[in-house]
Amino acid sequence: MIENNVNGKENCIKIATVFSGIGAAEFALKRLSANYEVVFACDNGELDLTEDEEIIREKLAQISNYHEKKKYIDSLIPPKKTNFPRQSYLANFDIDEEHYHHDVRFLDGNQYKNQVDLFVGGSPCQSFTLFGYQKGLEEARGTLFYEFARLIKEIEPKVFIYENVQGLLKHDKGRTWKVVQRVFDSLGYKVHYQVLDAVDYGIPQKRRRIFIVGFKDNSKSFSFPTGKELQYTMQDFLIENTAEGKFTAKGEEICIVKSPGIVEDKYYLSDRVLPGIMSHGTNGFSMKPEIDLSIARPLMSTMHKLHRAGVDNYVTTNGRIRRLAPRECLRLMGFTDDFKQVVSNTQMYRQAGNSVVVDVFMALIKEIIKCI
Repeated sequence: MIENNVNGKENCIKIATVFSGIGAAEFALKRLSANYEVVFACDNGELDLTEDEEIIREKLAQISNYHEKKKYIDSLIPPKKTNFPRQSYLANFDIDEEHYHHDVRFLDGNQYKNQVDLFVGGSPCQSFTLFGYQKGLEEARGTLFYEFARLIKEIEPKVFIYENVQGLLKHDKGRTWKVVQRVFDSLGYKVHYQVLDAVDYGIPQKRRRIFIVGFKDNSKSFSFPTGKELQYTMQDFLIENTAEGKFTAKGEEICIVKSPGIVEDKYYLSDRVLPGIMSHGTNGFSMKPEIDLSIARPLMSTMHKLHRAGVDNYVTTNGRIRRLAPRECLRLMGFTDDFKQVVSNTQMYRQAGNSVVVDVFMALIKEIIKCI
C-alpha cells in the first residue's frame, strides 16, 4: 500500500499541519517512505504578536493578497525573539518558508482550498475552558479548537486528524466532548475517534491520547489500527546501550544496533538536587520515586525543570542517576537519529514533550491511505 504511494507524483500525499511542533505527522510519512509534500505548516512557538487581535483582523480585512497578509503577520512577530519549533521544523522538512505560518488565528484556509489530502493538528487543551453549549461551529468561537475546525471548513481536506489529551472526553463532565462532536458533524465529515496508547504501537512509553479522524467522503470505511507486541524497553533506547546514530528505521520498523555510547556528564544529577528528585513529596502529595522503568512515563514539555522521580523519567548509568538526554526523548517519541537537533537542550526537551508519537501517526496514516 505504501509502496504504491511512492511510485509517482500523482500519488503524492499533500499534508498540512497546524500546531505543527517538530512535525510528528510529517516524520511519520518520512518513516513510511511515502511520497509526500508539505502544503503548509503553522506554529507560533508560544510567541504572541505585537498587536491586539481586533486591530490585526481590521488590518487583514483591508488586504486581499495572501502574500501581503502573511508579510503583515510576520511583521508583528516580536523582534529579537526566536520561534524555536519553526527552527526545528525548517531544519528537518522541505517547505517553502512562504507557507510556514506563525498564527493559526490569522491563517486564511481559502488560500489552500482543495489542495490538502491530510490535515493534522491538536490545539492546546486549555482552549476548551472557553466553550459554550449551543450548536455548530460558532459555539467553539474564541478557542484555538475553533481555528482548527474553521480551517477544515475553508480548506476542505480529504481527511483530517485531530489529536488531544484523553481527558478531553471527560472535560466539564463530558459537555466539551459533545461540543467537539457537534462541531465536526456540522462540517459534514464522517468522524471516528479512539484513545490510542504509544506503548501499543512499538514505543516503550505510556502515552494515551485521543485521535479523531474525519473523512470528507462519508462512504469511506475506516478502522483504527490494531496494536502490536512491544519489542523494546526504555533501556534499549538509552545512549549507553544504543549510541547516537545507531537508532534508525528499517522500513517501518525501528532498527537498533546495540553499540555502547557515551553519556555526557551534564545529564547526571548532582548531590545537591538528588535528594529532592528522589523524595516522596510533601504536603500530602506523595509519590513513589521509581526510576529505571522499562516503559517510560509520559514525557512532559517541562521535563527540563527536573521533576521528582515519581512523575519524571530517570535512569541509572554507571552507578549514577541521570536524566534522559534530548536524543533519548526524541527516540521515545519515535524520531530516529536522523532528526536534526538545531535548538538548545532546554528547547528540545520542551519540543519533544509537546510532540505526538510518530509511530502512532504511522499506524493511523497507514489505515487512512487505504481509504483515500
